[in-house]
Parts: sequence; structure tokens; C-alpha cells
Amino acid sequence: MVTSVISAFNEFLKDTVNLDSEDTKTARQDRDNLRTRIQSLQSTVTDFPALYTDADINYGSFSRRTKKRPLDDVDMFFCMKAAGAEYREINNDYVIISTKNKESALYQYTKDDGETISSIKVLNKFKSSVSNLYQYRSAEVNRRQETVVLKLNNKDWSFDIAPCFRTAEVAGETFYLIPNGTGDWKKADPRVDKNRTVEINQNNSGNVLDVIRVVKYWNGRATMHTMGSYLLENIILNYYQNSTNCSKFVDLELPKIFNHLSSAVYSYVPDPKGFQGDLNTLSSEQKQTISARASSDYYKSLEARKFEGEKDLKSSVNKWREIFGAEFPVYG
Repeated sequence: MVTSVISAFNEFLKDTVNLDSEDTKTARQDRDNLRTRIQSLQSTVTDFPALYTDADINYGSFSRRTKKRPLDDVDMFFCMKAAGAEYREINNDYVIISTKNKESALYQYTKDDGETISSIKVLNKFKSSVSNLYQYRSAEVNRRQETVVLKLNNKDWSFDIAPCFRTAEVAGETFYLIPNGTGDWKKADPRVDKNRTVEINQNNSGNVLDVIRVVKYWNGRATMHTMGSYLLENIILNYYQNSTNCSKFVDLELPKIFNHLSSAVYSYVPDPKGFQGDLNTLSSEQKQTISARASSDYYKSLEARKFEGEKDLKSSVNKWREIFGAEFPVYG
């Protein structure tokens, strides 16, 4: 139990919202070990794609430090050498990668045309190759056919492995091509998301990440339709894009964020990488329920702030419990 709103949020963040520090440390170590083991497969597994290890990167909310509990997945890109393969965009929607180099290990992953590289065949090669790695109990291509999900023994988290290519530099820029779920490829560049998150967070004295994680917790409660984590993250980052005054006290920021979400959920949310267009693909009904909940909790958060200003700390904490549920600390 707690005796102030500040201590309530500190406890809530530490014990319920933010990742456990030991889990984070262990997961990073596991990630590094797994990267080394998969990189070694190119020399131990027949016809395994040659890897461009200098271009390997981590991606996803764990890498951006925006992941809330539980730690359930850790995302990794494994970059392959193109060996002369070329790509072309089709209607700015998906990408075809092709090779005519029959000496390249990539050639065995071509489709029936003997030229177009199948991302599903590449995924299956990664799956069959990593499934026998020590300490890993299972490997499956996920249902979207975009990554290989590798589960560890005695761990709560898994690894999402995405084989990829990095494009040649054009006008000083590069990007990645990853499986698109239909056997071809799509553009991606986690560097843009990570750099943007770091910059906005640093411009706000390092206080934005806690806001993102606590609102993700709110988003996950069964009180409304849940919007995608990446969409929510970008809506919040857009709010702080031109800000430098995000408070270290999360309760001061929440009324502003709830109010912003109630209208922003209806708006166009651009992909910061410029690949996907509008990230907001929610239905009208979903937008309406999320907006209604955000609006309701905006007014509740104002009440909580009012109670705190009147030194009625118990009522303030109880009002925050109405917003966040029974996991929020009890006053007293």
C-alpha cells in the first residue's frame, strides 16, 4: 500500500508496467548468444544463406525500450548477402527480389520461375536450421509467415527472427527488405523508429518512455478495443514530437495524453519511415470505443488531479485505480 500519488505511480511502474531489470538483462544476453549461434549456421548448415553480419540489427519495442510487461518476445533481423540479387517494387505495395546467379545459395530459394526468391522458403530454411540449437525447444514460422518464432527452454519470452536484405546505398540512404507474408518482401527500417524514439525521449529529459509504457498498459485492459502497440506508440510520439517539457511525473502527463487520444484515434497517423502510409487502420467502431474510453478516463484523471490538489490522496489514488484497475496500488 502507498501513501501518495507519486509513490503509487512509482510502485505501479516498477512492479507492474516496466520490464523487470533482471529479465531485461537476461534477455539481452540470450539475444547476443542467439545471434552468435545463428551467424555460425552459415558455416555448419548446408546451403544456409551467406550472412551479412555487419548489417544485423535488433528491432521492435524491446529494442526501442517501449515494451511493457510481460516480456514475451524479442525481435531480431538477420541480414543475408544479396550475391547479385536485385529488387523491384510492385505498385509501391510489395517487393520482388530475384536472382539469376545459380552459384548463389539463394538460388535454391527461388519460386517455380527459377528467378524470384521466395521469402517463405527462406523462412523455412531458418526454421529447420535453428530448431536444433541448444537450449531452444521449438521453432515455427509465425501465422503471418513473416518471422520464425524461436522459443527457449525455461524462459517466458521467445525470439522473432526475420531474415532480411539491406539495399545498396542510394543518395546516402539504405533500407531493409523483410518477408511480407505472401512469399515476397516488403520495406522496413527499424533504425528510423529507434532513432526517432530516442530523439523525442531525449528532448523531453528521458520522460516519454514511461508515458508510452503506462499508456500501453491502459490500452491492454479489457475496457475497449485495443489498438496496435506500434500505432499507439506513434500517436504518443507525435504528441511529443515538438515538445521538450514532458514531466517525470506520469500522472501529470496522462490527462493530456488521454485527451489527445480521444481525438487522435480518428486521425491519419503517418508511417515515420514513409513505407506504409496510414498506420491507423482501425474500424469506425474501434475508433469510437477507444475514443470514448480515452475521453472518460481523461475526465477521471482530472478528478484524480483535483483530489490530489485538495490533499485527498486516498480519493486520488482510488480514482487512478478506476482507470488502471486492481493492479494499481492501494492507498493506505
